[in-house]
Amino acid sequence: MLINHLWQATLETAYMTFASATFTAFFGLLLGCVLFLCRKNGPWEQPVLYRGLSLTVNIGRSIPYIILMCAIVPFTRLLVGTSIGTNAAIVSLTLAAIPFFARIVENSLLNLPAGLFELANALGAKPLEALRHIYLQDAMPDLIRGFSLTVVNLIGYSAMAGAVGGGGLGSLAIHDGYQRFDTLTMTLTVLVLIAMVQCVQSLGDLIVKRWFNH
Repeated sequence: MLINHLWQATLETAYMTFASATFTAFFGLLLGCVLFLCRKNGPWEQPVLYRGLSLTVNIGRSIPYIILMCAIVPFTRLLVGTSIGTNAAIVSLTLAAIPFFARIVENSLLNLPAGLFELANALGAKPLEALRHIYLQDAMPDLIRGFSLTVVNLIGYSAMAGAVGGGGLGSLAIHDGYQRFDTLTMTLTVLVLIAMVQCVQSLGDLIVKRWFNH
């Protein structure tokens, strides 16, 4: 019985993590690139837009996940029709992770050598072409490492989501483990979470080592 519950909770956590990571990869990358392009002395310099987006990112990163999840309950209910369950948790997980990953993207691009846009412009490439074919390509190892870190955080957030109806391993640990004083359930849940984090981190490191380190 315990194994069945553990397996079901693991699948729910994997589903929440994968779905929110997919949305985070897209929107976080997009937001990070916009921040990079619109920064001071950037190719699309827009000080007002940059300050507004940067402030939004900072606010998003400053709000503890458990508070964010409760604060956006009306929005979550409007979006997916409910405020509990795995689908509801995906909304809050994504909103929590996007600012984190966006800042990683911006910093990864800023760490590249200055002047690449000028070089690309001299070769006839437009800013978006330079971003796509030069900056993102060169920053890919750092982006993959940063995304792995983001997914690891999502796994931890998903466990917190379980404490307030999000399902997954967090729900199993709190309701079947902690509240019932079931040490075995708590221990197995923690071991599964550790294994998931280790797999994500190892996969990210393997991708970088195999495809980008020559």
